[in-house]
Amino acid sequence: MVLTIMDGTGNDTPAIGIDLGTTYSCVAVWKHGHIQIIPNDQGNRTTPSCVAFVNGERLIGDGAKNQVAMNPANTIFDAKRLIGRRFSDSKVQDDMKLWPFRVIQGPSDTPKIVVSYRGEEKEFLAEEISSMILGKMKDTAQTYLGKIVEKAVITVPAYFNDSQRQATKDAGAIAGLNVMRIINEPTAAAIAYGLDNKSDITSKINVLVFDLGGGTFDVSLLTMAEGGGTLEVKAVAGDTHLGGEDFDSRMVDQCAQEFKRRWNKDLTGNKRALGRLKCACEKAKRILSCDILTSIEIDGLHEGIDFSMKFSRAKFEELNIGYFVKCIETLEACLNDAKMDKSCVNQVILVGGSTRIPKVQCMLQEFFERKELCKSVNPDEAVAYGAAVMAAKLSGNTDKCFQDLLLLDVTPLSLGIEVKGEVFDVLIPRNTPIPTKKSKFHTTCYDNQSEVCIKVYQGERARSVDNHLLGMFTLSGIPLARKCVPQINDCFEMDANGILTVTSEIVSTGATEKLTITNQNGRLSTDEIEKMVKDADKYKQDDQEYKKKAIAFNALEDCLYNMKHKMKNIENGERLLKMEHVVADTTKWLQQNQAASADELQRMREYIESICM
Repeated sequence: MVLTIMDGTGNDTPAIGIDLGTTYSCVAVWKHGHIQIIPNDQGNRTTPSCVAFVNGERLIGDGAKNQVAMNPANTIFDAKRLIGRRFSDSKVQDDMKLWPFRVIQGPSDTPKIVVSYRGEEKEFLAEEISSMILGKMKDTAQTYLGKIVEKAVITVPAYFNDSQRQATKDAGAIAGLNVMRIINEPTAAAIAYGLDNKSDITSKINVLVFDLGGGTFDVSLLTMAEGGGTLEVKAVAGDTHLGGEDFDSRMVDQCAQEFKRRWNKDLTGNKRALGRLKCACEKAKRILSCDILTSIEIDGLHEGIDFSMKFSRAKFEELNIGYFVKCIETLEACLNDAKMDKSCVNQVILVGGSTRIPKVQCMLQEFFERKELCKSVNPDEAVAYGAAVMAAKLSGNTDKCFQDLLLLDVTPLSLGIEVKGEVFDVLIPRNTPIPTKKSKFHTTCYDNQSEVCIKVYQGERARSVDNHLLGMFTLSGIPLARKCVPQINDCFEMDANGILTVTSEIVSTGATEKLTITNQNGRLSTDEIEKMVKDADKYKQDDQEYKKKAIAFNALEDCLYNMKHKMKNIENGERLLKMEHVVADTTKWLQQNQAASADELQRMREYIESICM
């Protein structure tokens, strides 16, 4: 995406938009009043995200992909599935069983890719491999423009966590790019749609971007204002480990099983054979998007045996139906998060090469009750197109196309503090548009409490300690008083860059304490962020029960506290004696029944209230 700006010295500064994909990447630029997708040196508008090391030579893009079957151990692909992840990540471990190249554990549990290069073993981080691909896209743009390119907007899956985003930004820096911004792929595609359809968008519309690519899957629900200039993200959902590569793997497994059935030979240990089979399956998958039957044929696949197998579209769909169903379930989750009925979605935009699969389109149409799917944007190029628009905007382009462009993103996980009983009290819910500012009043838990510890968490669980601790600080100088009397105003403010500032104020004195949490301070690994979301679904019922119990427990404790305070104003007599016994018995019961249910706690509270009131 290019924008050319005169800096007053006669130099111009182009800025490009790059879609760094799992399987293919694309680069675009603003030139001559419109976005242009830049073809590579082979004349192709997309470039394989592939790097190979051959006889002392490094190949990137088409050259690398073309020789993968002959040199599988030194041809790297799927680097996007490693970036920002830990070596111990279960998904990395699963992928390693399928990759022909070697991945080892590096310092701090980082995965490192091992290849043979110029007679030596070389180790590369995923960021380094990604930087090579970004460097290729940069070179492609520079050749096309005839100018040095230094600035870029790079896209990532909407569900990438901060570690993955920062690693992608680092890859850009390694490639010699000033990464002006990292933006979400579905948002970039929505920008492309909005720019191409400005005149047709005459009122506010709801747009759902269904982005199923080679390695990742995203759903984003956005509201687009009249003219398409303002895009407000309402909710995001997705899977950073679901895409065309997984569909290919299912086909490879099926072919390997068939090979073993026919000849009783296991080819899974033959990396070269698997590499050739993977290439053949990918081609067959593409054909099956147009035809209902194709053939996979490979000469001398394993131990000199030729392999030939018919593959039907029905078989492909049967193998991958679980993945397709998961896509629809994720789509439903996105709509639920946005509290929007599917009938309110005005446009469904298809992005990513895997959306060409007929079964995916059919299931989408059935879900939206035969709504026509939007295919006006190129699924392979829309993301780079939108990134280029944003790059031009950020570079200061004054073209009227960009004057009204405004993006309002969301925070992917809830933010809040710990309150009594280790309850997670949410101030900024998941999928809240940012920038945002939310406040809530809290109070003390004990009589004459002069300070409180403010613990800031991020996550979706009801119990604070089950979430990710971002930071903590102490607010001191609270005037001595009975518990629940002092008022503390906790304010969460998150800016457009995702930086969170937490301020706590003692209302009666105006004294404050502040904590600023940057993304880097509170970084989550892929395992942690995915586990939070999955646990939130898996243990949703448990969480609700825990919160209900915590509320009932606190209510009973408060009831006992109020009874004790009330007894101070009652003269000696039968009523006072009765209240003392009830309070003492209930306190003892509470100590001995920590595992009591919410209903039991509530009944106990109602009982002592009936006795003592």
